[in-house]
Amino acid sequence: MSRRIVPIFAGQGAQAVGMGRDLAEAFPEARARFEAADDLLGFSLTGAMFDGPQAELTRTSRCQPALYAHGLACFDLLRERVPDLEIAGTAGLSLGEFTAHAAAGTFDFETGMRLVAKRGQFMEEATDAIEGAMAAMIGGDEEAVQKLAAECDIDVANFNAPGQIVVSGTKPGVARAVAEAKARGIKIAKELDVAGAYHSRLMRPAREKLAAELATVAIREPAVPVVCNVEARAVSGVEDIRRTLEAQVTGSVRWAESMRVFLDRGETTFVEFGPGGVLAGLMKRIERAATVLSVADVPSLEAAAAALRG
Repeated sequence: MSRRIVPIFAGQGAQAVGMGRDLAEAFPEARARFEAADDLLGFSLTGAMFDGPQAELTRTSRCQPALYAHGLACFDLLRERVPDLEIAGTAGLSLGEFTAHAAAGTFDFETGMRLVAKRGQFMEEATDAIEGAMAAMIGGDEEAVQKLAAECDIDVANFNAPGQIVVSGTKPGVARAVAEAKARGIKIAKELDVAGAYHSRLMRPAREKLAAELATVAIREPAVPVVCNVEARAVSGVEDIRRTLEAQVTGSVRWAESMRVFLDRGETTFVEFGPGGVLAGLMKRIERAATVLSVADVPSLEAAAAALRG
């Protein structure tokens, strides 16, 4: 197997109670990473990660820092085990785009953690202020879903994979879209169990607050290409990075197109960092010929390292 990989990082929804516990027990460097997160945040993120309860870990202000810390710990551990890894570029789904930037050197761990914590806090505040919803549209034509969303005055949040699109907006608007989906040729329409309307106009207050935070932090050109969610292209320049990270809060996640950027360049090996294997599942729908390894715990880390060492 090629040691040239594209690291991809999980987004909100991938979190699972127990995440990172075995890594912290097995590897001092992972334990130090998680303890540093606790110190930076001023609360026990590791308590929520390791012990839950699920409701606490699922809070936007908790799961986003948890996935960021966990993803980077997994990434660093794999690089230690396979020192000659070649990183072709990187990307992350929604929150995971921040993890991807940290992995690419756009900002250091501490800066990224502070940004992610603020992002999670701002998005949680926005969900508490306005009742929103999201729904998955499976097996429908992309144009039909976009037209339905426009008619229901809601937004398209995620283009995850062919035939897998998520809409987001007000509860009545999403409920209407679900009710009318079958008549538009959409096979399955299902409301998601989420706290709010992510990647929709209802997140505008969070976007504005995050923009102010992004303006104050030190950002560098990444060492490898980072493909952004909102425009499915490699970002270029510090201001471009700030703008795309801000826009992502209300903009659509163009995940399938983002993966196509790498596939069209001839990249064939991807490594997912984060629990659940969600991104590996999406890649099966985007390009079945691609290889995706998933790293979330000690067994999957060792299996991925062995596969990459050949």
